[in-house]
Amino acid sequence: MSCGGSGGGTCQSLCRRTKDDELQPPPPSVSTKDGRDEPGSKVDQSLCSKCGEEKPAWNSLCLACFRSSLFGKFKLAVTSNAMISPSDKVLVAFSGGSASRVALQFIHELQCKSLKNWDASKSQGLPVFAVGVAFVDESAVGLNPSIGMSNIIEEINSVVSELAPAQKELHVTSMEGLFCKNFDDGRSCLNELLDSITDATGKEDFTQYLRMLSLQKIALDNNYTKLLLGSCASKMARLIISATVKGQGFSLPANLQYVDSRWEVPVVLPLRDCLAQELAMLCHLDGLKTTQLFNGPVGINGLVSSFVARLQEENPSRERTIVRTGEKLKVFSFNKFTQDGYYDFLPSIIRPKFQNVNHEESKPEFLCPICGSPLSDSEWKHLKETQGMYQTSIEMFASQCCQSCRFQILPKDTSSLEKFYSLLPLSITNRMKNQGCADQRWLREQIEEFLINDEDDSR
Repeated sequence: MSCGGSGGGTCQSLCRRTKDDELQPPPPSVSTKDGRDEPGSKVDQSLCSKCGEEKPAWNSLCLACFRSSLFGKFKLAVTSNAMISPSDKVLVAFSGGSASRVALQFIHELQCKSLKNWDASKSQGLPVFAVGVAFVDESAVGLNPSIGMSNIIEEINSVVSELAPAQKELHVTSMEGLFCKNFDDGRSCLNELLDSITDATGKEDFTQYLRMLSLQKIALDNNYTKLLLGSCASKMARLIISATVKGQGFSLPANLQYVDSRWEVPVVLPLRDCLAQELAMLCHLDGLKTTQLFNGPVGINGLVSSFVARLQEENPSRERTIVRTGEKLKVFSFNKFTQDGYYDFLPSIIRPKFQNVNHEESKPEFLCPICGSPLSDSEWKHLKETQGMYQTSIEMFASQCCQSCRFQILPKDTSSLEKFYSLLPLSITNRMKNQGCADQRWLREQIEEFLINDEDDSR
């Protein structure tokens, strides 16, 4: 091309290109069979952008490549964070939605692959982890009235039974079981307890806490070692914004990580890097049946959900951007597994991540007895300053709750608070730290610099 002419083009090099020529995009190039790009060839938009063989099913990927991409994220999260060891017994929380359905399918495929490798192994020294499924009957609260719970349980049972060859046990429980063995009395206590919470957002959050306690109860009663949830990036994005609005910024990092070991049965989130739209599309393409059991979120949670959905429509990467921003927050000690019991099963490439874990730092934080959130420094300081002032267990319980729970869940007047406390299940009241524990921690902080550690004692 000749340059230096006095044409009417707008190129700074004064070449003879016109403005219309500059606005035309260059011809696309495609790769030939020998791997070289052939300029001027047209890209076939009707084929998968990854394999180039099948028609695209989602975001220019064919079904096989799209499915492989999601399963790769799932497997990478499991292996890189040592979520599952060969001796584990994993309980999958199943709600009927697309996220929990994909989580159940992927963990089943991972188990089948482990069984196949175990059969092919000569030594067969390492066992294969077991998998169970848990479903919490929430017909007493928030259930779509047009859905029959008995039919739902039958459908879930058929889904679980079809996951062969490895047999999986289905555990069905209700929230009423947290209160007493008698179903009618338990439902009455549950409804009365929820009616005492006037804030709509607080009522919905408290229901989620009861759901987690129900899953923990199933896991403990049946000797499961891990609880797998289908929480995805879309849910994490909504959680980040809603927790910030509710004043839970300090405890926010605790709920965003792949691992949460503050519970008696550690919780793992292998689908944290997948979007809800991707999981729903995979269920549609693979023919995985899902059911919408519950109504949408309300209060602050509903507003945040609508806000994030609108952001996602404008830019499909907004949810991932929000999650990546939340990942920069400092995590807690219970958001990682210690070396004990896991180190021997870890791949050598990720063993250094677990070698230098300080066991003194792995002690649990001071947690809110309702939501399990770690108390902030200001809340802990207030608890120390007011120690010894409370005469009853109810006052002590309220003082150890986080600010968000005190504002949204706990009743304000004394009589309602006493009734609320009397209706709480034992799994919540037993989590309350007695004042002696607070005194011991406060005393240890005061004399910590004078204590002799194990290394000094060995010298």
